[in-house]
Formats: sequence, C-alpha cells, structure tokens
Amino acid sequence: MLASYLAVAAAALYLIAAWRASRGAAPWIAPVALLLHLVVLINQLFAQHAMTLGLHEALSLFAWQSAVLLWLFSLREPLRILGVVLYPLAALAALVATFLPSPVQPVPISDWKIELHVVLSLLSAGLLTLAAAQALALAIQDRLLHQHQRFELTQSLPPLQTMERLLFQLIALGFFLLSLTLISAAPFVHDLVAQHLAHKTILSVVAWLLFAILLWGRRYHGWRGRVAIRWALSGYALLILAYFGSKWVLEEVLHRQWT
Repeated sequence: MLASYLAVAAAALYLIAAWRASRGAAPWIAPVALLLHLVVLINQLFAQHAMTLGLHEALSLFAWQSAVLLWLFSLREPLRILGVVLYPLAALAALVATFLPSPVQPVPISDWKIELHVVLSLLSAGLLTLAAAQALALAIQDRLLHQHQRFELTQSLPPLQTMERLLFQLIALGFFLLSLTLISAAPFVHDLVAQHLAHKTILSVVAWLLFAILLWGRRYHGWRGRVAIRWALSGYALLILAYFGSKWVLEEVLHRQWT
C-alpha cells in the first residue's frame, strides 16, 4: 500500500517537473520524484538476492534511469526542456508497474558479471533515450524554423548548432556503452534459440551498426540535420524493439522468460 502512495506521489511530482521544464525553470523538484520512484523500484524489483524484472517493471526502471540521466545532464547542459517528454513517461511507467505488476518469476542474481551487464545496458539505453528525445526536439525546432514559426517552447531551446553538438555527444557516449553491453553479454549466450535471445541479439547488433554508421558519417562526411535525425531515431527504434518488443512477445504472447 505504501508503495502505491509513493508511486502516485512520484508521478505527480514528475508532472510538476515537466511543467517547470516547459517554462525553462530549474528542475529542483525532479530529484524528489526520482527518489520516490527509486524507493518504489527497489520494493518491486529486489527480494532475497533475486530480481523480478517483467515488462512493466523493466519499463519503469528504464524510464527512471533515463530521467536520472536527464536531470544530471541538465545541471551542466541545456537539456532540461527534454523533461517535457521524459518526466511524464517516467510518471506513467511508475504507475503502470505499481498497479499492473508483470506475472513473472524472480530471477536469482549471484554473478557480478550479470549485474555489470545489466548496469551497462541500462546506462547505454538511458543515454540513447536522451539522444532520441534530443533528436525529436531538434527535428521539431528545425521544422518550425524552416516554416518561420516560433513558439514559447521552441524559444527555450538552444541554437541548432548546440542541439546538434549535444545530440552527437549523447550518441557517442551511448554507442560506447552499447558496445560494452554487447561485449559483456557474450559470456551468457550459449544458444540463441533455446535462450530466446535470437531476435533481441540480431536487432541490438543492427541498432549498433546504425549508430556506428551515423557516427562515421558525422566524422567523415559531416552528416547533420535531418539525415542525422533519421539515423538516430532509426537506431533507437531498433534498440527499443530489440528489448521491449522481444520481451513483450515472450511474456505477453508466449508466457515465457529469457533464460
């Protein structure tokens, strides 16, 4: 019952933080929402050296760490406007995981290498989520500027050159961590089909290749603008499909789990 109240409180604070972000205000209320969400997550995920990570819990954890990274980055870089998108998503994810828990079995955690892989995968996905949100903001800003339209929300965004610089910084760091994620997963993959990892692995590798091509194109051909946005969003879409799409099919359709 307490976890339910905390989840509702976190969701409400996330929405307030999003409203403040839309006005360019300092995200002072976001850390409180993040802390409450973390308490809820710990209660949902961990018990007796085991982790319960169904689809809804994974979405909540994913949204939380994306919001954490946004808050941290926004202390130094002009990224707080992205909270307009990410904070409401974190609020929704916290509520869904609390009131619609996934019917999956806990998985024992006894190997530090598995824990390292989980941490790397979360960090890489979180950074690439920020990159995707940045790409969307850049696309909207570019479109409005070409149409000679200005709105209060877009006026709070940095110049296009700054937005592009931040986009590629996020992609480069996310790509590096995604590379480490794929490498750290190798020792646990023995049979892609038997472990239900074939689709997840193939889509993840293709997403990695798309980000690699984008960074190569940026370095050697100066890719920017709409070309960069398309590649960034395509890679992110494949990455999300690799994890959450595969997880949804396994848990909701086939009623199984990754092994």
